[in-house]
Amino acid sequence: MEDSLNCIDRVIHFIEKNFDHPISVKELEEISHYSYRNIQRIFKYSCGETIGAFQQRLKVENAYKRILYTQDSLTSIGIEVGFSNISSFSKAFKQHFGISPKEAKLNKDRILCGPNPVSISSSDLLPEPEIVYLQPLRVYYQSIKTYYNSEEIETLWERFMQNEFSSSDTAYFGVIADEPLISTEINCRYDACTSVQAQNKKLPSKLILGGKYARFIHTGSYETIEETYTQIYSRWIFNSHLEFSHTPIVEKYVTPENDQTEQLTYILLPLK
Repeated sequence: MEDSLNCIDRVIHFIEKNFDHPISVKELEEISHYSYRNIQRIFKYSCGETIGAFQQRLKVENAYKRILYTQDSLTSIGIEVGFSNISSFSKAFKQHFGISPKEAKLNKDRILCGPNPVSISSSDLLPEPEIVYLQPLRVYYQSIKTYYNSEEIETLWERFMQNEFSSSDTAYFGVIADEPLISTEINCRYDACTSVQAQNKKLPSKLILGGKYARFIHTGSYETIEETYTQIYSRWIFNSHLEFSHTPIVEKYVTPENDQTEQLTYILLPLK
């Protein structure tokens, strides 16, 4: 069982990193150490979708991010995420989201901010993020599929923290593994992660990729974190002049030593 989990973990991360170009049978066999037929079966059983469907979903979801966060043309976005032409891109996008790329672009304000956008006064300015460079970090995790619902995420963390972690300086992270859009109907995989292996249970492991990130700070309850994301996506991101990576957004959870009642969340947006 552990070998199968490690195999799936390797395949998922390889596809996440290389979703925008063709992936050969040989590459999948070398990464997984299984025959192509067997890795397809294992992947479908473990993830609920085929390898091809997973890669296609990453293409259109990352295209959606580019539509929302950049001013690039739909044709260039389709090519960037791995489609050969605008026709195949539009067809795949509409099959997945129920709307065309053109409709998504026309409705980007509503999609980003939701039906009830947060009112932000001129004095409520979003601070500029700190640009940080992270080293790759192996973490141990449990996952859910969610519409970024705080109650579901809280329930996951309650289950996750029932595991025993030995180190007092254990670091905790959330990884929005598929699609970090906050105020949309897009389902995403959320991983609750820790920097150490549990003592009472063998948790699967994965790498949080190193590289350059824009780090924002959310202070206070996790229930209000959507307001911080709304400020980032509807205000800061369009004026940043930074190029964003398709790798997952990472949240790091910190309790300051001088105030055990205060909760800080570092929101790390990956940059190219």
